[in-house]
Amino acid sequence: MSIGLVLPGPEEPLVLGVEKCFRKVGIPVFGPSELAAQMEGSKAFSKDFMARHAIPTAKFRTFSSSEVAEAIDHVRTCDYRVVLKASGLAGGKGVLIPETTDEAAEGLRQIMEAKVFGAAGEQVVVEELLEGPEISVLAFSDGYTVVPLPAAQDHKRIGEGDTGLNTGGMGAYAPAPVATPDIMERIMKETLRPTIDGMRKDGSPFVGLLFVGFMLTESGPKVLEYNVRFGDPETETLMLLLSDDVDLAAVLLACAERRLDSVQISTRPGFAVSVILVSGGYPGSYPKGKRIEIGEIPSDVVVFHCGTTLKENELVTSGGRVIAVTAAAPTLEEALASVYAAVDKISFEGKGYRRDIAHRALAAAKTSSKGLTYQQAGVSVDAGNSLVDAIKPHVRATKRVGADAEIGGFGGVFDLKAVGYKDPLLVSGTDGVGTKLRVAVDTGINDLVGFRLTVNGGRTGIDLVAMSVNDLLVQGAEPLYFLDYYGCSKLDVPVATDVVKGIADGCKQAGCALIGGETAEMPGMYQDGDYDLAGFAVGVVERDLILPRNIIEGDVLLGIASSGLHSNGFSLARKIISLTNLTYTSPCPWDTTKSLGRSLLEPTRIYINQVLPTAKQGLIKGMSHITGGGFIENIPRVLPEGLGCYVNAETWQLPNVFRFLMQQGGVAPLEMARTFNMGIGLVVIVAREDADRVLDDLKQNDPDVPVYRIGEVTGTSGVDMRNLHCWAVQ
Repeated sequence: MSIGLVLPGPEEPLVLGVEKCFRKVGIPVFGPSELAAQMEGSKAFSKDFMARHAIPTAKFRTFSSSEVAEAIDHVRTCDYRVVLKASGLAGGKGVLIPETTDEAAEGLRQIMEAKVFGAAGEQVVVEELLEGPEISVLAFSDGYTVVPLPAAQDHKRIGEGDTGLNTGGMGAYAPAPVATPDIMERIMKETLRPTIDGMRKDGSPFVGLLFVGFMLTESGPKVLEYNVRFGDPETETLMLLLSDDVDLAAVLLACAERRLDSVQISTRPGFAVSVILVSGGYPGSYPKGKRIEIGEIPSDVVVFHCGTTLKENELVTSGGRVIAVTAAAPTLEEALASVYAAVDKISFEGKGYRRDIAHRALAAAKTSSKGLTYQQAGVSVDAGNSLVDAIKPHVRATKRVGADAEIGGFGGVFDLKAVGYKDPLLVSGTDGVGTKLRVAVDTGINDLVGFRLTVNGGRTGIDLVAMSVNDLLVQGAEPLYFLDYYGCSKLDVPVATDVVKGIADGCKQAGCALIGGETAEMPGMYQDGDYDLAGFAVGVVERDLILPRNIIEGDVLLGIASSGLHSNGFSLARKIISLTNLTYTSPCPWDTTKSLGRSLLEPTRIYINQVLPTAKQGLIKGMSHITGGGFIENIPRVLPEGLGCYVNAETWQLPNVFRFLMQQGGVAPLEMARTFNMGIGLVVIVAREDADRVLDDLKQNDPDVPVYRIGEVTGTSGVDMRNLHCWAVQ
């Protein structure tokens, strides 16, 4: 008899490379290679993999057994509660959850010095303790295609109400209502797809059953661990949910032969439940050989044997977890009724089981039956209140004459009289961050959403402020106050706090008060993890100093250096990056001290402090903020009808970011000049006789920001970009 397919069960043979043994003699195997099996065989391996491929998981550090002191120092100084995990296989027992730092330190000594988990503790992963509902997702894969089954929820504790010692599982039910369609979509997008793609790219394509444990945290699903094979009691539960037309053997063979997309995998509607019957004393020591009697079982129930054996033609216990009783039905309540009716028909001395399997789902159903709440619709008023409390100190730090910068009311107030202008004109502007925000979100680095460079600081917040206040400046106006709009699907308070903190920092740079804003939590309007920003600024200028004014042919163009791309041209920049083999986490080609994402997200420069003092002296005739449209579109906006200008590209050094984009995208120099700022963020127009004085003033106001004489106003409409050839040869 020939063997057509091998399905290894336990994890240890897979980790030891059993897949290769069968494959070498031509027998298809449903299971991962030795290297791919390290996803379960080594927690250090899997955590490094997740970090490398940006898969959501807990914060962690890995220590070898010789680094006990370093590991203890880490648990005493890190800012989160920890879980200690022996990296290797420990039969499901290599995890400690200490209550205190002293317990954590002792746990490390037990694993690393006393070797309580044996060789499995040669490396220890110290990770953040995650909180939230836990689910398991099992997915078929052939190394390319991945097909998940409905999410299941296991019950690990021996006692009802989730009390007592951890076990291999006392029961499970599926689908878990907490795993909503949105959650499952995120799991596929953020974990399953990146895992399968990442393993293939790393040279170890995953073939078999990927079993992923998730914690559904406030910020989304995060991976607890990977398993690389079927595991109970989830498997028994899920098998009963497969549709009648699913040929499981054909599915397994299709995975082994790398053609999973050629078979259909579907599930029936309804619910399935498994209840585990255990030996007395489990999960501690327990007797074996107890006689098992099974009466008449309902027709819709399947009895799976786990720890049983035949002894002299008599069925007896031979393990801790003895039998899995499983049923499927249209409703969860019906499935539970069938399972527990069958449990009553099975008896052996010392039989133990939990009577509250699926209690979380039942409790949630009772809560929802009392009527929906705003929270259940996806909007958290409490989170909004928490955000207001978190950002008040940052907003208060923007206080200035005319505004107390206090938030929480229905609107912000500004005392214009207190500012002291004689004949004031108000100037307003509004803007967003554009597709630069897409880069910030795609990098997954939340500290890139405002100004501060510390971890969790905001960086596109300063972009939001800069784009608005620079537009006020070009009219000669002093920024007075700023309001922001933050829209999202689900409010993540730490992320939103970082963004507003960045906005506040930008306001402090610009000298304006942050007097209000709007935070809109709108489930279904944005993708999970996405957010949108918009800002509104108001400034003031004396009537006789409003810009532009009195520009004539022969006036001089001064260019003030940008800090990088600022916030424009990112649609083209993203397209160019997509044509390379780079990702946002790659080292930056022009600055290897940073990642590409961090370099691209350098905040927009705010020019208020450098330029406004000179503008108030009446020495500036006009200004152009070089934003979308580059030089070609922006400078003419401030020139009188019939006048134009020339810009000499030889007068400043082209920053490397623009040279990289031009070369990688094959973009013509003139197209670059109509898209990007090319290193000049603000153009200042002055009379020829004032040019040297203004140049010196601008350099003195901010010695760190270069200023160049870049061109002149001409009698011909349009912008004449001269010497563009130098950008290609510098």
